[in-house]
Amino acid sequence: QNLGLEPSKSRGTLQKQQSLPVRPVIPLVARISDQNASGAPPMTVREKTRLDKFRQLLASPNTDLEDLRKHSWSGIPREVRPITWRLLSGYLPANMERREQVLRRKREEYFGFIEQYYHSRTDEHHRDTYRQIHIDIPRTNPLIPLFQQPLVQEVFERILFIWAIRHPASGYVQGINDLVTPFFVVFLSEFVEEDVENFEMAALPLETQRNIEADSFWCMSKLLDGIQDNYTFAQPGIQTKVKALEELVSRIDEDVHLHFKKCEVEYLQFAFRWMNNLLMRELPLRCTIRLWDTYQAESEGFSHFHLYVCAAFLIKWRKEILSMSDFQGLLMLLQNLPTIHWGNEEVGLLLAEAYRLKYMFADAPSHYKR
Repeated sequence: QNLGLEPSKSRGTLQKQQSLPVRPVIPLVARISDQNASGAPPMTVREKTRLDKFRQLLASPNTDLEDLRKHSWSGIPREVRPITWRLLSGYLPANMERREQVLRRKREEYFGFIEQYYHSRTDEHHRDTYRQIHIDIPRTNPLIPLFQQPLVQEVFERILFIWAIRHPASGYVQGINDLVTPFFVVFLSEFVEEDVENFEMAALPLETQRNIEADSFWCMSKLLDGIQDNYTFAQPGIQTKVKALEELVSRIDEDVHLHFKKCEVEYLQFAFRWMNNLLMRELPLRCTIRLWDTYQAESEGFSHFHLYVCAAFLIKWRKEILSMSDFQGLLMLLQNLPTIHWGNEEVGLLLAEAYRLKYMFADAPSHYKR
């Protein structure tokens, strides 16, 4: 785990880091489909009304994207999530008549890239990129059986390799591998009734498999367009965002901020991963999917709004943070926050708090100034 520390950091800090225990593996106790971690109850009347509203919006000859965003902010019903995500990410046009044609063209274009470039993964100047992707893929979701299938790992390898060589400014950087997962799971869920995480990808018709792959590639590309400076040389976007998080926390919770200073904890040591992997390593996958409903509905969700979500997430653990006064214990806590049982409700509260912080601090730059 590269914590993004510059060489100039004091030696003591680095030695402290090197002596840290390895991050323990957390079992995936609740299924991806159980967005309410206690087990999904039958659909309530309110949920049915929401689903009908989405269906109505999606069935219109020109989907009103503004309205779709407004309704998606508080979570998208599972049944309509795949099409809604395709629309919100800007991959599918709002115009109903053009959708089929655009999908066909983009899917063909992606497989055109595969034919054109994928064989070059063994070429000298692409070999290192491919090797790094190949090493990272099995580690991406090590506890979910779906992602251990060679067929699925090959899909991820193709998506990431094509993205990397088409974006030479950043190329492939660890962390980008995580960003394929939510799209892949959501687009796969369209064809799977039972648990997605135990599904055998090979059971699907080849064309369906290819469509899921192409759509995951394009939607991930759209997402990365908005945060590419997170992954260019020296990852300046992440350095800036971690700095902004530190500024924000110093404004909203001085106790926590000063406690970190006292214990010599640097924000980069825990928040680098929060920015690099968009909190995916801190939350169960079902929570990331719910979070992304809102990120895609919010303008600059993955860049600007994410900062406020990280601040709200940090402050949520203030009691635990303030009760620990040793560097090692604090870093262990911050790298293993106990969210394994989280579901929609917890994510909803986190988003509401992030929205409140954004409302209070975003449009008033004077708040940032110390």
